Amino acid sequence: QKWLSWLQDLTNKGHIKTGGDPLEPTGKVVRKRTQITDGPFAEKDLVGGYTIVEAKDLDEAAKLASGCPHFDAGGFVEVRPIMKM
Repeated sequence: QKWLSWLQDLTNKGHIKTGGDPLEPTGKVVRKRTQITDGPFAEKDLVGGYTIVEAKDLDEAAKLASGCPHFDAGGFVEVRPIMKM
């Protein structure tokens, strides 16, 4: 409920571009174009899900993330800009 309330507040303020979804624990790892294996995935790359927010800069995005309920359970949020190609 805390997660939904936090996300709804950011949505109401116009910051959410997509609420994202949690990721399944399964998947594939592709290396060198020809080597495809099932997980496990490297722990440093563990991503539980994603949310895309609109912010004026990385500092504002980090401030928006500071309200995330994951912190209540000892979790963390990684904030990254989307690379423009």
